[in-house]
Amino acid sequence: MDVIDTAFDPLRDFAKDSVRLVKRCHKPDRKEFSKVAFRTAVGFVVMGFVGFFVYRVAILLLETQVEAKEHTSNALGFTLTY
Repeated sequence: MDVIDTAFDPLRDFAKDSVRLVKRCHKPDRKEFSKVAFRTAVGFVVMGFVGFFVYRVAILLLETQVEAKEHTSNALGFTLTY
């Protein structure tokens, strides 16, 4: 019986904590919902700009690498094709 109790005690505690959490939760009012929605939208926009600039820097770096390879290949007398 002791083994069964040790196996089910964490589940029982989790269930109690979950019930307590659900009882404390409330539906957000209009003001709170607007705050959360606005902050989420700002986060999406910021992450979009970060991703865009990382993408642009990656393209810039790849283009400079390709130009460097083309310059080296022309100096040696052969061309690289991609």
